Amino acid sequence: MQASFKGTSLPMRFSKTCLKNVFTVVLIFIYLLLTAVAVFLAYQTISDFLEKLNNPVMSVIYEEVDSFSPPGIALYPGKAQLLSCRHHYHDYIPPLVEPGKPQEGDCEITEVTYFGPFTNETEKKTLVVRGPSDVRNKELIFMQFSHNETEEDFSALTYMLFAKFSDLIDSANKSEFMRDCERNYSMWTFSGGFRTWVKMSLVKTSGEKNEAIEFRQESSVVKFNDKRPVPEQTNQLFFAVFEWRDPFMQEIRLIVTANAWSSVAILCGVFMALFKAANFAKLTIKWIIKMRKRHLRNKARELNQVN
Repeated sequence: MQASFKGTSLPMRFSKTCLKNVFTVVLIFIYLLLTAVAVFLAYQTISDFLEKLNNPVMSVIYEEVDSFSPPGIALYPGKAQLLSCRHHYHDYIPPLVEPGKPQEGDCEITEVTYFGPFTNETEKKTLVVRGPSDVRNKELIFMQFSHNETEEDFSALTYMLFAKFSDLIDSANKSEFMRDCERNYSMWTFSGGFRTWVKMSLVKTSGEKNEAIEFRQESSVVKFNDKRPVPEQTNQLFFAVFEWRDPFMQEIRLIVTANAWSSVAILCGVFMALFKAANFAKLTIKWIIKMRKRHLRNKARELNQVN
C-alpha cells in the first residue's frame, strides 16, 4: 500500500511542477511583451511631442478694417522722371491730359539716398510715396513716369512695399531704415508702355517670439495706346496704380499643439507600468527560486524515503 501510494504521488507532483513552470514561462513572456509595448509608447510619445514642437499649426484669421495704415511705396526710377502722382477714389482714373509732360500731384513723397545692404558700394536713390489708406472708398494712387533711354531692349522700374510710411518719417536714420527694408522685403517691377494695376493685401504672421508683415499683390497689365506725335514717342511712359485689394487683413498665427503636460502624464503612466513590470519580474524570479528549492527538497526527501 505504501509503495503504490508513493508511485502515484511522484507523477502528480511532477505534473504540478511542470504546470507551474509553464505558467512561469508564460508570465515572463507577458512581462517582456508589456515591457516592449511600454518602451514603444514612450518612444512614440517623445517623437510625437518633438514633431509637434518643430511643426506648429497655422491658424488663419481674417480681420475686417475700414482703413489701413498708409504703406510706403519705394520706387527706384533710375534715369526715369516722375511726371505725376495723384490720389483718386472709387477706381476712377480721369483720362490722361498731355501724357508725357509733368503735371501737378497731391502725393506725399520723400526722397532717400542710401547704400544697398548686399552691395555696399552701390548707391541707390529712391522716391518713397505715402500709399493709400481708405479701403472703403477704394482710394488709389496713380503715378506716371517718363524714360528716354530708348537704346535698351527691355525697360522696367523697380518698386518695394513696406508696412508703414510713418515708420520712415519717424526714423532717425532714413538711409539705415531703407537698408533694413530692402533686406527684409521683396522687390517687384512694372514695365514701360503699360498701365500696371497693383492690388495689395497685408499678411501678418505671428509666432511665439516675433511677428512678420508681408505684402501680397495681384497685378493686371493694360497696354497704353500712345497717341502722342511720333517725335514725342521717343520717351517711354510708365504707369502704375496702387490700391488695396479688399478690407480684410489676413493674420496667420503659428500655434504649437504639443502639450508638455499631457506628454509628461503619458510618460509617467508608461514608467509606472515599467516599474510594475519590473516589480512583477522580481517577484516572479523569487517565486521561481522558491519553487526550485521546494522541488529540490521534495526530490531529496523522496529519495531518502526510497533508500
